[in-house]
Amino acid sequence: MPDLGPILELLGRLFPFDGMDARFMQRALLALALLGPAAGTLGVHVINLRMAFFSDAISHSAFAGVAIGLLASMNPRWTMPAFGALVAVGIVALQLRSRLSSDAAIGVTFSAVVAFGLAVISRQEGLARDVQTFVFGDILTIGEADIWILAALVAAIAVYQAIAYNRLTLMALSPTVAKVRGARVDLLQYLFAVLTALVVTYSVLAVGVFLVTALLIVPAAAARNLARTAGGMIWYAAAI
Repeated sequence: MPDLGPILELLGRLFPFDGMDARFMQRALLALALLGPAAGTLGVHVINLRMAFFSDAISHSAFAGVAIGLLASMNPRWTMPAFGALVAVGIVALQLRSRLSSDAAIGVTFSAVVAFGLAVISRQEGLARDVQTFVFGDILTIGEADIWILAALVAAIAVYQAIAYNRLTLMALSPTVAKVRGARVDLLQYLFAVLTALVVTYSVLAVGVFLVTALLIVPAAAARNLARTAGGMIWYAAAI
């Protein structure tokens, strides 16, 4: 992978605070600079689609994802996002193939995921202690590989927003009208859910389970009160 040294050194010069000359502090700042706008812009659609509870369901699935990785002797940083994306697909599938509302589908999946996570954690003594490290997160443990993954995720979100923003906004108003206008509603929902799940799971690594919802919802909620247009919400959310 390309060296992040020049970018990290630039951050150290732009923010000449105590401790910012350390690489782990520079990586932490860069990770937050990537996560903040990504979570904020997706949060706009989360609010518009009335899926505020979605981030809680995905963040709590992190426990099961981490436990599965530890039991299978795999890196939890890979199993956690993969399991989160799988849960996101399950939520959308349940919503589309049943008569449940989005909140009900999320609630059912949330309960199932938490129960599954507790069952997996109880399989091995001491596993709960290892999983608890993800409750509060640790932004200082972010490595360069994580930074590149976040950068790729931010690029994917930017492309998705550029292509699907108008369709997502129309879906929030009326999925039926969006279908009549030719929008592939099901595909857009699946892609949106997976991207949001990946952002949420990587946010768990940085800020922990308890603050993920704040990272996703608070900027979007503030932007909704500040912006005068739907498009303006995206820019305000990214800036906040």
